[in-house]
Amino acid sequence: MKRWISFLGHLVIIVVLTSFGKNITNQNVEVVMLPESARVVENTHLAFPKAQESTETYDTNTIFLKNGFQGFKEAIAFKESQGQYGVVNTLGYLGKYQFGANTLKLLGVHDTKKFLNDPVLQENVFELNVSRNKWILRRDIKRFVGKRINGTIISESGIVAAAHLAGAGNVKKYLRSYGKTDFSDAYGSTIAYYVKKFNGYDISMIKSVHNPKI
Repeated sequence: MKRWISFLGHLVIIVVLTSFGKNITNQNVEVVMLPESARVVENTHLAFPKAQESTETYDTNTIFLKNGFQGFKEAIAFKESQGQYGVVNTLGYLGKYQFGANTLKLLGVHDTKKFLNDPVLQENVFELNVSRNKWILRRDIKRFVGKRINGTIISESGIVAAAHLAGAGNVKKYLRSYGKTDFSDAYGSTIAYYVKKFNGYDISMIKSVHNPKI
């Protein structure tokens, strides 16, 4: 970057007379008038290092992915299993999204070993479960989205995430009691926590489906 610098009148430089390596305290000073020939006059160019232009590029879809369904499910996956497909927790919940065997059966999956070893199946099951919970909670979504419970603005994504944690029935109780009836899993996660943590994602691309199956 280049800057134009001009000084009007005489420039006074205060030169501190001191030795190198010593503290600058209580030293004598001398006022020195800058010679005419040494002044910086208009149109003198001072060169500064040019700021390096960034060559980094950004995917224009990044924000949409982050706040959309893709971001939603990856956020849940990280909370549940740190995104690992082959995980089985101490309570027997399975996979990237930590499904229970009973929920898998409701969605048409009966072979848990195959489920653990099939990432595509796990992703499909998660989407089906979102569709299922949207259907079960469709009236509550319509009624409560936009309202405030326990200091959190209720969103569709928060409701669906809480249903993934606690089941749609418990989420209904939480919403209809305005937060007085909560649920906590064996690791201490609550509906109120999930409603807040997963608030504000756009998951409208997933439609509600009654009794979906693989």
